[in-house]
Amino acid sequence: MVSLVRTLKFVVAIVVAVAFSSVQSFAQHPGAGTVRLSIVKAGFIVGVGVGSGVLHYQGRNYPLRLGGIGIGSLGVASVALVGTASNLRSPYGIAGTYGAAGAGATFVGGGQVVTLQNEKGVVLRLSGPQVGFQVSLALAGLTIAV
Repeated sequence: MVSLVRTLKFVVAIVVAVAFSSVQSFAQHPGAGTVRLSIVKAGFIVGVGVGSGVLHYQGRNYPLRLGGIGIGSLGVASVALVGTASNLRSPYGIAGTYGAAGAGATFVGGGQVVTLQNEKGVVLRLSGPQVGFQVSLALAGLTIAV
């Protein structure tokens, strides 16, 4: 009888340990969401961009506020981007500063494709049409707030 009780306790302990480790490992895996951003950019040497967007994550929508600054830009353009946000541990992980360096020119109807990462490791993969005229030859940054 004592041996049966010990065996039963041991089996229960194993089951609890496996269940706990499964829940813990599931919580450690980052998630992904979809993102829609609308940005208006204008500049002459120093460029400024503002906009808004929405993160759709685990069945809920989270409004986003966008701001940014760039050096070496000329023109006015608007861009509507859609894509994914990966490595999210919570919807608030998308907040932060994203950086990109590059050169480009867009005339009416050009396209944008960009991959950005913030300090928390969240990666945005975005694409969409840009309308307007803009030449950019420098470092740009984007800040997202939830």
